[in-house]
Amino acid sequence: MTGEGTPLPLQGVRVLDLSNLLAGPMSTMYLGDFGADVIKAEHPQRGDELRNWGRSREDVALFFKMTNRNKRMITLDLKAPQGQDLCRRLVEQVDVVVENYRPGTLERWGLGYEDLRSVNAGLIMARVTGFGQTGPYSSQPGFGTVAEAFSGYAAITGYADRPPLLPSFGLADATTAIHAAFGIMVALYHRDVHGGVGQFLDLALYEGLFTLLGSHVLDYDQLGIVERRQGSRLPFLAPRNTYQTQDGAWVAIAGGTPTTWERIVRTLGIEHVLDDPDFTDNRTRLRNVDKLDAEIDAAVSKLPLDELLSRFADAAAPIGPAYDISQIFGDPHYAARENIVTVEDDELGPLRMQNVVPRLSATPGRIGHAAPKLGAHNREIYGGLLGCGDDELARLMQDGVI
Repeated sequence: MTGEGTPLPLQGVRVLDLSNLLAGPMSTMYLGDFGADVIKAEHPQRGDELRNWGRSREDVALFFKMTNRNKRMITLDLKAPQGQDLCRRLVEQVDVVVENYRPGTLERWGLGYEDLRSVNAGLIMARVTGFGQTGPYSSQPGFGTVAEAFSGYAAITGYADRPPLLPSFGLADATTAIHAAFGIMVALYHRDVHGGVGQFLDLALYEGLFTLLGSHVLDYDQLGIVERRQGSRLPFLAPRNTYQTQDGAWVAIAGGTPTTWERIVRTLGIEHVLDDPDFTDNRTRLRNVDKLDAEIDAAVSKLPLDELLSRFADAAAPIGPAYDISQIFGDPHYAARENIVTVEDDELGPLRMQNVVPRLSATPGRIGHAAPKLGAHNREIYGGLLGCGDDELARLMQDGVI
């Protein structure tokens, strides 16, 4: 990715990240990728629970290394009165606070939105919870898994004769993180460009994913349709499925337009389906999708993966190999677009991780470093930003506040 010496677009924006695990820290990761100064506060003894999640190397959590890249790390006990005072002093110096405690928790510690805006009137505060700050379920604990079920996503994912299927990664957290980063930028634009006021964002983990489901609300409201699980098929497009090649690989094929549909069937050598009245247009193909999939299955199963991909590329017909991560590492397109980047790390040495998205032409983001050690920037933040002297820092450390 180019632009190593280019000023990053969010330089000058400072963020205090009080959140843990995924959704909150991922949202601040996106901001940090584009130059925001993200200060992440962790509990002095426990740290962020994400340090204990997933796989590790040399007792260093790998997922944490990515999610908390480009951040400065401090430790801070928000339950301690001294810690609450330090938090308010930090809030005076930042534009944004991100937190994901259960509703009412920060208020009990004197760190709710109304408390913090009294020391920083322009503060933008993103509040991520399972069910939001209001509503009958707001006090209930909520995690991404719960949100993926509650949002309606799990009910439509999987096969009709099998249980609802949850994703194998933090989908609800990831979608919430994107919405949180977007909402923060909207609030900053309103404040800084339109002369507006600070405000807080109320994000429930299920809401972003619920929005991504598309027309399901309208389909039920207008037609009474309750969407059901149907594997890799879509209720509005045919063909759309995964198919196995002669050599045991899998590919995804979808015909979204009449031209695409015709290219697919001609490339597969099943031109006879173009004259079949069961496949005249998308609606008729949806009504006869079992018959259609049988035709495509039979054609795909006669070709090895490389030949199939070559044929589709020559015909400008869309197809996607169902890659695993080892295949992604070897793919030339991923390499050409620098989708995986090497990042230096003072604990593990060179690490490869997903690069910054989106790709901005004039001010591209970049990854300066992976997540640092617990409390790596305590002296830099508390001493440099807040002006704490050595004696005060020593007392705070001795008391377990930082």
